[in-house]
Amino acid sequence: MKSFITLLYFLSIGFCLNAQYAKHRIDFNKDWKFYLGEMNEASKEQFNDKNWRVLNLPHDWSIELPFDETSPTGTGGGALRGGMGWYRKTFTTPENAKGKKVFIDFDGVYMNSEVFINGISLGVRPNGYISFRYDLTPHLKPEGGTNVIAVKVDNSRQPNSRWYSGSGIYRNVWLVVSNPVHVAHWGTYATTPQVNEQAATLQVKTSVVNEQSSSQSISVVQILFNNAGKEISNANANITLSANSKANIDAMMQVANPALWSIEKPNLYQLVTKVLVDNITVDEYVTPVGFRSLRFDVDNGFFLNNEYLKIRGVCMHHDLGALGTAINTRALERQLEILKAMGCNAIRTSHNPPAPELLDLCDKMGFLVMDEAFDMWKRPKSKYDYSNYWDEWFEKDLSDFILRDRNHPSVFMWSLGNEIPEQWDKYGDYDATDTTGREILRRLYSILKKLDTTRPSVTGNNEPAIYNNLLLSGANDVIGYNYHHADWDKDSVHKNWGRKPFIVTESVSALQSRGHYDMPSEVMRRWPVRWDSAFTTGNDDFTCSAYENCSTPWGTTHEETLKIFEKQKHNAGMFVWTGFDYMGEPTPYGWPARSSYFGIVDMAGFPKDAWYLYQSVWTEKPMLHLFPHWNWKPGQTIDIWAYYSGADEVELYVNGKSLGVKRKTGDELHVMWRTTFEPGDIKAVSRIDGKIVLTQERKTADAPAKLVLKADRSTIAADGKDLSFVTIQVVDKNGIPVPDAHNIIKFEVSGAGTLAGVDNGWQTDLSSLKGSEKRAFNGLCLAILQSNGKAGNIQLKATSNGIEGAVIKVIVE
Repeated sequence: MKSFITLLYFLSIGFCLNAQYAKHRIDFNKDWKFYLGEMNEASKEQFNDKNWRVLNLPHDWSIELPFDETSPTGTGGGALRGGMGWYRKTFTTPENAKGKKVFIDFDGVYMNSEVFINGISLGVRPNGYISFRYDLTPHLKPEGGTNVIAVKVDNSRQPNSRWYSGSGIYRNVWLVVSNPVHVAHWGTYATTPQVNEQAATLQVKTSVVNEQSSSQSISVVQILFNNAGKEISNANANITLSANSKANIDAMMQVANPALWSIEKPNLYQLVTKVLVDNITVDEYVTPVGFRSLRFDVDNGFFLNNEYLKIRGVCMHHDLGALGTAINTRALERQLEILKAMGCNAIRTSHNPPAPELLDLCDKMGFLVMDEAFDMWKRPKSKYDYSNYWDEWFEKDLSDFILRDRNHPSVFMWSLGNEIPEQWDKYGDYDATDTTGREILRRLYSILKKLDTTRPSVTGNNEPAIYNNLLLSGANDVIGYNYHHADWDKDSVHKNWGRKPFIVTESVSALQSRGHYDMPSEVMRRWPVRWDSAFTTGNDDFTCSAYENCSTPWGTTHEETLKIFEKQKHNAGMFVWTGFDYMGEPTPYGWPARSSYFGIVDMAGFPKDAWYLYQSVWTEKPMLHLFPHWNWKPGQTIDIWAYYSGADEVELYVNGKSLGVKRKTGDELHVMWRTTFEPGDIKAVSRIDGKIVLTQERKTADAPAKLVLKADRSTIAADGKDLSFVTIQVVDKNGIPVPDAHNIIKFEVSGAGTLAGVDNGWQTDLSSLKGSEKRAFNGLCLAILQSNGKAGNIQLKATSNGIEGAVIKVIVE
């Protein structure tokens, strides 16, 4: 089936809500043909693809494949195969393209992509995370002619990643039509050199291209709008631009009483850049603007708008659970909502450039972002990783990464590398003559500072010993440590590296399976390492306790880390490994585990108990969380914990009998009671000055009796992309959640949508994330509904043998 782009279609497209875009920027995701496998002839224009699968982008083919113990990606890569894939799309040259420039923009293709237009190769891009553009203009057929875009994606050389990468055109694709005189790709740079609540200065540098054969007299008009669409300030400049040339035009605007961008109030402005020739607008380009100031202090941490702010962040990989790596704005937004409610205020894009949509959301929702470029440089971590392409591509990739992201107010820091092997010499030891790491970092820093001087740089150093070449280089603005919490002390940092600001780029690495508890809770289990394939000890059911008693040997528990971090004023912030579980890297196990245990939230988006710990420390609202569940063997000794805030004390009742009042003392972050299990209920009551603040109960559940469905959003957009996440809970005859239920749940979807994915957060569940059934894990399961592009209702029916099913409807409009 051919996809036709007509003049009417172009004229009907409104402005997109992404960070930067040209006037005619068209969603180019629909109706691609896809083939998984070798097909070298597919680059040719006349190739017959009529039997290929038709799909919409973004697309991750690996998530559709079965989990496979023999996959060359290994369990580190999620035990899902890569391979070779081809995409093709047929379209007509739009009638309004005569005399125009036509570009195609890819937000990201994993990996080793080569793009063809009408059989002609436009180029290759090895980096699977970088955004890139090709000029289609010289190769398009005359207006109304038929063209074929073909994209070869080679993710066959494995392993090439330490985590699940996904495969394919997994981010958005755009068609851009512009006049020959236009703002260059990523062609604006807006900075705020002076900012306070009374006044701000907006400095804008705009790169304008003239791709005509004659010089042009142009005007560049800058207009700043606030959120209400009101014009706040403007500036203009007139220049003569030579034929086939580019020029930078500077502008300066003053803004009185700016609404500052902050975590609590992420106020955004829009800068509209208009390019005029003979008083006719030939291009418009929109750039987000947030007025804020950033400042690191060696002794006192981080300041946003001259107000102290503790950076309380998490690291996030780029997969979206059951959706794989195929980017979806609503799925990202849901993750950020869950983290925001926990008290998180910062994201580290570990360990690569993120999808543009993540930064757009962080701008709007009030998150700081540590934007990370690389996981390795010249020295590899996996046999076929990016180190194979470093020499040829690092400068181009780093430059494009910074140019793309430098206008986002959420981006407060650049990370130039994570746990880079060049910290040491080639043998992993110290050799004073081997300065490779120092030289590379200084080169990267130089590239960065030519493109952005407004943010500091850092690297995540997992061995901050005195022979660390990256730290010895002195290149970075901020000292970054991964783990090594015993060395975070200010005197220790400054003694080794001088008086520079300090931040913890990665921390914790605690391990939890949602809803699983090993007794007694105080017995610490740090797994000894076997680097060949797995860890030497563990639970027979491949679980990790959700108490604070399970972590890696290089990390610590959440509580241990928080006790140190929250007391250190000089420590600007930290990024917990990780916010969400992710596909791949199933430490401490190997097969059949296929996803991580590190998350504060499981892969389905269900919070683990640690989520409530952070909420108790990182938010100010009163909260109370009681765990574990209350389904145990009679006579078993059980530890009962509570996280709380906004209260003086908590009292626990078991079947109406008080087990006493507990108060946190010293640096304790939870309270605990030990008792013998007897069926019934437990209830925690928090109080302040003797008055009840909150109560929470756990009751003993009977056998599973029915399913309960709850959608996170009952109405979604009819755009073919929007999602509703439906939680399925197994309850007993009285509606009490069954905490150890593992019922197989089958799904039927009808109406104006499809089943986009199913999940349960269970790290060893090898059933398909794209199937129509999923086993509950500790009483919970997730179904993801997606709009099909038409208005109406989506109906989800969930059934399970021997218990009562349920139906839910989601409105699509």
